[in-house]
Amino acid sequence: MTTSPSPSLEVHGLAYAYPDGHQALFGVDLTVGRGERVALLGPNGAGKTTLVLHLNGILTGGAGSVRVAGLPVEKRNLAEIRRKVGIVFQDPDDQLFMPTVREDVAFGPAAAGLRGPELEAVVHRALERVGMAEYADRPPHHLSFGQRRRVAVATVLAMEPEILVLDEPSSNLDPASRRELADVLRSLDVTVLMVTHDLPYALELCPRSVILSEGVIAGDGPTAEVLADGELMARNRLELPYGFVPGSVA
Repeated sequence: MTTSPSPSLEVHGLAYAYPDGHQALFGVDLTVGRGERVALLGPNGAGKTTLVLHLNGILTGGAGSVRVAGLPVEKRNLAEIRRKVGIVFQDPDDQLFMPTVREDVAFGPAAAGLRGPELEAVVHRALERVGMAEYADRPPHHLSFGQRRRVAVATVLAMEPEILVLDEPSSNLDPASRRELADVLRSLDVTVLMVTHDLPYALELCPRSVILSEGVIAGDGPTAEVLADGELMARNRLELPYGFVPGSVA
């Protein structure tokens, strides 16, 4: 009898207060299955960043539990957890610091011990997945913002993560770059958790959306249904762009 794999993410009763006493999370329960693409929505100050920082153990010490692919997020597992949870920050320049694109993408796998042809193959595959293989020898600062964001995704994919966490992936992108990144994200065979205020992008890319508001899960369901629930949206300070109708997107 085969056992089904553990979900990519299991959060149970997660509560967290910062040292200054500010309570950011009040008992969050969230399960994300393998291969799911989930949008994490909510107003500023809702606790989204606090939740994300618990996924790879940057924040610890609160109540409740977090498991990634069945592995508890705790001190003894942090090295493995941080390979499994790849976070792509809002500003790609926070992740790109080497002289060339190739060296940036190679940095993580090389630190994990890969060398020679094996390392080169991993780097090439990661760049191929984001459509940036031909730019391997370019300095990152010579690339457009959208290209740098795709390279930042590649630096995380090179570590073969279980979960790809994206912080506002569409911010500051022109329409063409937005489309290119969407095509990349749709093609990936990893679990995706996308933190975003861009509700049309959430609808386009994530079949499921979770609303986090005032430190609790306030909504969870198919993205089109969540965005079409006017009362739920208003209660949680979420607004669709003027004229955008959720049902208009296939």
